[in-house]
Amino acid sequence: MKRSTLRRRHLAVISTAAVLTLSACSADDPDDAADTSDDTRPASSDTSTPAAEPASPRVAVSYEGGVLVLDGRTMEVVEDLDSEEFTRLNPAGDGRHVMVTVADGFRLLDTGAGAEGGEAVMTDTVIEAELPGHVVTHAGKTVLYADGTSDTTIIETDDLASADVTESAETVPGTEAHHGVSIVLEDGTFVTTVGDEEARSGAVATDASGAVVAESDECPGIHGEGTAADEVVVFGCEDGALLFADGEFRKLAAPDEPYGRMGNAYVSETSPLVVGDYKDDQDAEGYLLQSVTVIDTVTGELDVVDLPEGVEYTFRDVARGPGDLAYVLATDGSIHVLDPETRQITDAFPVIDAWEGPAEWQDPHPAIKVLGDTAWVTEPATRTVHAVDLTDGTVLGSATLDVEPNEIAVAG
Repeated sequence: MKRSTLRRRHLAVISTAAVLTLSACSADDPDDAADTSDDTRPASSDTSTPAAEPASPRVAVSYEGGVLVLDGRTMEVVEDLDSEEFTRLNPAGDGRHVMVTVADGFRLLDTGAGAEGGEAVMTDTVIEAELPGHVVTHAGKTVLYADGTSDTTIIETDDLASADVTESAETVPGTEAHHGVSIVLEDGTFVTTVGDEEARSGAVATDASGAVVAESDECPGIHGEGTAADEVVVFGCEDGALLFADGEFRKLAAPDEPYGRMGNAYVSETSPLVVGDYKDDQDAEGYLLQSVTVIDTVTGELDVVDLPEGVEYTFRDVARGPGDLAYVLATDGSIHVLDPETRQITDAFPVIDAWEGPAEWQDPHPAIKVLGDTAWVTEPATRTVHAVDLTDGTVLGSATLDVEPNEIAVAG
């Protein structure tokens, strides 16, 4: 068994000048923010037809009893769709659909993204699952996990728009029900968590024929999943992390013993560096966290990085974005830019008012999702959603809603 190099770092904010400058740069009008004046363009005799502007992404926002779909560029509400009291939202992997968790499974929401003027529709397609849980998209597959049975449903992502998507889906029966997750790799390797109603212990990998390739029981409380560069799969454990690569599992131990929990992996498939949320006090109340992990999947180093004082977040508040950087939406209302290579905060963009952590994890509280260079941030206290340019922190536009936003997913 290989173990990691263990390090813990303490951070101070590297630069605050940008925070003071950008507070005056927010655009109240999305049209003004997106304006590119012709007087900055060189004269040209080219009379060819200009390339069509890409269709706007769509932003799905859940609220109590429904889901709003917004145009990601204009921030206008495209559709208001009925749903259940509390639903979770996950991109389905094709840039258009979103998986909405409902009582009997995963309902397919067509956001209309990618089609000019595309209609947003809550379809009748439901992939049945007892206690629907994690959704993973990778290698052309959309993988759905049912916590109530530990069954995994595998869908060809390209088939999501097909009328018979439920008929073409493959189900891999589970063994014992638990809150788990599965992924299918490029070569057909199937990796899934192991556990039961009482505890979760690790993961197992099988090849395309179903034969066991590798297994590990060294990941107590295994949770979450992410895939970094070179298809290294990362899971969080209550005492570190578990990697799967080249047919083998590798345990990375946390520097805090016996409890140093990483629960979610925030990854970029073009970077070997993984950022994870981190908790070192098992008895701590609430859901706010003050540290992150940074894992180098090549060297096996696992660092714990302590964020500056007053910078706290929940599992909804970390995303990867431009330059493979990590973006942390903190309780001070700013998006803090973390460089995983240096383990340093390099910038901070003020976006929303300061906020407090939720009493329950399901309660509405600020969240961030990223597509390309743009982040969409929810602010439940003011019933708003903001679009932010992550290259400079400019607020491109905001939508004031009639409902309190909760979860968010972006398609495009």
